[in-house]
Amino acid sequence: MSAPTIGVLALQGDVREHRAVLEQQGARTVAVRRPEELEQVDGLVLPGGESTTIAKLADRWGLLEPLRAALGGGLPAYGSCAGMILLADRLLDAPADQQTIGGLDVTVRRNAFGRQVDSFESEVAVQGLGGPPVHAVFIRAPWVEEAADTVQVLGRVSGGPADGRIVAVRQGDVVATSFHPELTGDTRMHRFFVELVRERS
Repeated sequence: MSAPTIGVLALQGDVREHRAVLEQQGARTVAVRRPEELEQVDGLVLPGGESTTIAKLADRWGLLEPLRAALGGGLPAYGSCAGMILLADRLLDAPADQQTIGGLDVTVRRNAFGRQVDSFESEVAVQGLGGPPVHAVFIRAPWVEEAADTVQVLGRVSGGPADGRIVAVRQGDVVATSFHPELTGDTRMHRFFVELVRERS
């Protein structure tokens, strides 16, 4: 498939930025707010934003169960920052009632690096992208506290107080990063996901 259709969950967060980068990589994009829009896509991006808000809106719009069913059925997905939280099977430092979509056999710690004022940038070597390390922007970001053996660790923080923390993972066709590649001009993460979707479609 030359131009896969990739949905961006459009309930809250960096929707426009993700759509622009995906289209630069040759994908068609769809804003996904309803189950019928989810049915049109070959892959799905879950953007950064506020994970509790996105989960509550997904529930209100009747999207949570269709999202879980789609990922359970093999729909490729990529989550950045809040998207990583939504894709995690288990959460730490989350409200007791926070729901996730799941799909990654990981435990993710919310706001792991601290509050908004603790946002930072770092170079992260990400397996599979080629070229130099990714210039990663972390904004109230999570990290992966624990990952099952079936989860491939693609990237870790190098240096500083969070040295060694897992910030990029893949399990099958589900990929997640703690950082926001849609904000940096580095298109490799999106290109990686578009190619993954193209191969599966």
